[in-house]
Amino acid sequence: MDREILFARTLEQVKSTAKAQGNCISEKQVKEAFTPLALSEEQMKLVYDYLHKSRIGVGEPVDPDEFLEDEERDYLAIYMEELRALPELTPGEREAVTLSAMAGDADAQHRLAQAYLPQVAEIAKLYTGQGVCLEDLIGEGNVAVAAGVTMLGAMEHAAEAEGMLGKLIMDAMEEYIAENADESSKGEKVADKVNKVADAARELAEELRRKVTVEELMAEYGLSRRAIEDAVRLSGGKIEDLAAGTTG
Repeated sequence: MDREILFARTLEQVKSTAKAQGNCISEKQVKEAFTPLALSEEQMKLVYDYLHKSRIGVGEPVDPDEFLEDEERDYLAIYMEELRALPELTPGEREAVTLSAMAGDADAQHRLAQAYLPQVAEIAKLYTGQGVCLEDLIGEGNVAVAAGVTMLGAMEHAAEAEGMLGKLIMDAMEEYIAENADESSKGEKVADKVNKVADAARELAEELRRKVTVEELMAEYGLSRRAIEDAVRLSGGKIEDLAAGTTG
């Protein structure tokens, strides 16, 4: 197997292991995972740096607060203050409520979902800095919990519920980040298409000292008619240096 592919797969495996352990992994686990690659100390340091930037603690959990922006800290302080108004559950009460939720009791499911709200906020802090706002991450996590507490009937023991709900919360946040990354990527591609045609039109217009036609752009820059017409459509017809009435 190609060394780069093996490295990428090993890194994903380490991240997956850390996720299952609450976003924390031991140094021994990391070293054992990368043993087949025989990385140097400097290369291992880069791995540890990458894991830290990915909010994964090596040896001990990272402090997610260090990654928050000032606005996120302010929002979180207000949100957590609001959550303090909710009734707290003792460990014994939490287990009893979990068992009732597993049995299908709707009121218990609602109380259990409320009890997990602070934990959702804590998990959300681990996913900041990836192009989505903290408030939206918390919202996605809360929705996942609300759905998850109705699915606990398959669990045999109350202790299994926390792991299941935690995974649902993290999966929901990761999916939301991935969806937004896809949308961002689409937006960048659209902008690139428009900018390529607009830049070519501006350059040729400056040379000819007038607006240019589609045919002139095609001949001068090798652009296809479809690429030019798509750019005009995507820009809402606002490529200023292209003569009106020369497309479609």
